[in-house]
Amino acid sequence: MTAIEAEGLRKAFGKVAALRGVDLAVPAGSVCALLGPNGAGKTTAVRVLATLTSPDGGSARVAGHDVIREPDKVRAAIGLAGQHAAVDDDLTGRENLLILGLMLHLGRRRARARATELLDCFGLADAADRLVKTWSGGMRRRLDLLASLIVAPEVLFLDEPTTGLDPRSRAEIWSTVRSLAAGGTTVLLTTQYLEEADRIADRIVIIDAGLVTAQGTPDELKNSLGSRVDVVLGDGAGGEALTAAAAVLRDITGSQPRVEREARRLTVPVAAGTMTLLELVRRLDAGGIDAADASIRRPTLDEVFLAQTESETEAAA
Repeated sequence: MTAIEAEGLRKAFGKVAALRGVDLAVPAGSVCALLGPNGAGKTTAVRVLATLTSPDGGSARVAGHDVIREPDKVRAAIGLAGQHAAVDDDLTGRENLLILGLMLHLGRRRARARATELLDCFGLADAADRLVKTWSGGMRRRLDLLASLIVAPEVLFLDEPTTGLDPRSRAEIWSTVRSLAAGGTTVLLTTQYLEEADRIADRIVIIDAGLVTAQGTPDELKNSLGSRVDVVLGDGAGGEALTAAAAVLRDITGSQPRVEREARRLTVPVAAGTMTLLELVRRLDAGGIDAADASIRRPTLDEVFLAQTESETEAAA
């Protein structure tokens, strides 16, 4: 089942095209990370899907409801936590959640029970009756997430949930998000932290200049760039040894390696999963190559991100 789907979403602000035809499909119960540089259209996409702004074209459905024709049903099915905490620092954590529950017509008894349940579940019970202004930044951010869960949403939108947090607080938010997904909530989050997306997302969508440039699981995106073979020859290896090593690597991979003579290093791309390190070492030995070091390195998500956003930027130019 698809919890979030969009086809050809377009949105412009004056002459600036924020979304230029975004297609998106997020399976129910998964965590999807929307990545992109500043101004790429991430927040605009979330605002359209959360019915906070109307698209100029295209279509979108969230939790089975059309964002244009059924905005009330969409709002009833979602939770939203923006970039800035929406809780009141001059109230306790429990009071914040209780008031929100009353505003959502849960009734005092149900609102109090729900507040206690959430505070216990997400490790904030010990601080529940302290003023929020005495809490750490990570604790306040978690409370902000809980505020969007008073009425358990089918879909939760998180706009850069860990911006400005220290590593420990970020890890706490990651744990909270994974717990929500394990409980059946579909999470769509925007982030500029690639490590964050790699750690917690089941699926990643890269958006740049209002267009989706790539999407897939973290492994699929990394594999799309292939791997890289690095070979370093031993001390004293001269030009003849480098030439011989280049010939062997060309025979192994089918591609001409790049040679760094001073570093005695040879580098050549190879399709992901087509060669193991053991196989590489054996073939180098068979070719008479005295390698001081050999490795097969997968690309990082940072490299995928740069490749996808740079290509789109160059195309737009």
